[in-house]
Amino acid sequence: MAATLSEVRPHRIVSHAEWIETRKQFLAREKEFTRLRDELSRQRRELPWERVEKPYVFEGPRGKETLADLFDNRSQLIVYHFMLGPGWSEGCPSCSYLSDHYDGMTIHLAHRDVTLAVVSRAPYGEIALYKKRMGWRFHWVSSFGSDFNYDFHVSKTEREKAAGEMEYNYASIKGGPDELPGLSVFYKDAGADIYHTYSSYARGLDILVGTYNFLDLAPKGRDEDGLKHSMAWVRHHDKYDGGYFVDAEKEYEQPKMAEPAPHSCCSGEHHGRARFAGGDLCESLPVLPLSFCYAELPRSRSIRRYLLPRSRKALPSFVFNPVLWSI
Repeated sequence: MAATLSEVRPHRIVSHAEWIETRKQFLAREKEFTRLRDELSRQRRELPWERVEKPYVFEGPRGKETLADLFDNRSQLIVYHFMLGPGWSEGCPSCSYLSDHYDGMTIHLAHRDVTLAVVSRAPYGEIALYKKRMGWRFHWVSSFGSDFNYDFHVSKTEREKAAGEMEYNYASIKGGPDELPGLSVFYKDAGADIYHTYSSYARGLDILVGTYNFLDLAPKGRDEDGLKHSMAWVRHHDKYDGGYFVDAEKEYEQPKMAEPAPHSCCSGEHHGRARFAGGDLCESLPVLPLSFCYAELPRSRSIRRYLLPRSRKALPSFVFNPVLWSI
């Protein structure tokens, strides 16, 4: 397996006594850094807040949820903005790398009055399929149809796509993918008012990646210096295999759009009819990103998509959530 790019450069070999003395000198610098980090964290908590006025609504495994609901009866909420756009075939590899760290920590966060939620702009059905593939358990909801991602500057608006420029990490950037990563923090007071306390983007998210903290202690470090895209080595955790190879010249590529399954709504082959209120709008529902089914729905009708299938055995459980299927 071609796991790394670089070789460890020759190091000075010393006696144990000299090793201890040198280590003590470096320990003093590490302690200084720790104190500086603690002070920076204190100053971060002293930053001013802004009240959240807009009534954001999300879709998830519990149906519709407001921003207040995401707190899950706690006063502090941390949202990770995961790069998964509508119709994408899979989530961003780098966001997936970060998200591999979440499940073990949620119980510990809960006992410090903190809830973690992950938010993406893809419709919830697409999120549910990818989440199942990756084996994650953390709470993940869709902001599809709301301004949430746009207001927190992690998704390009149509105008920004046309202009080729957007606001990200408190500056104007050119190019890049349609979705970008970030983290936002909120507080809810006893009167149920919600405040935005902090947001961080780009390398400000490094601190979330436990794997990086371990790599920083190893002789080769992160081994990313020769990479055009620093995280080009990262794969979805189900894609590391014997053919693993790192292309040092590879730029970041947004995940491709998903393609309809062979037996899609538009294939003309029927595998048990699914009916919606208002008539038969879709002959079959394969396991594919649900945005491909949205196109079948007449926009002129104001309907609720309550699914009434003849057989539920072959369909994923999220399909039967009546709130999910409402417009």
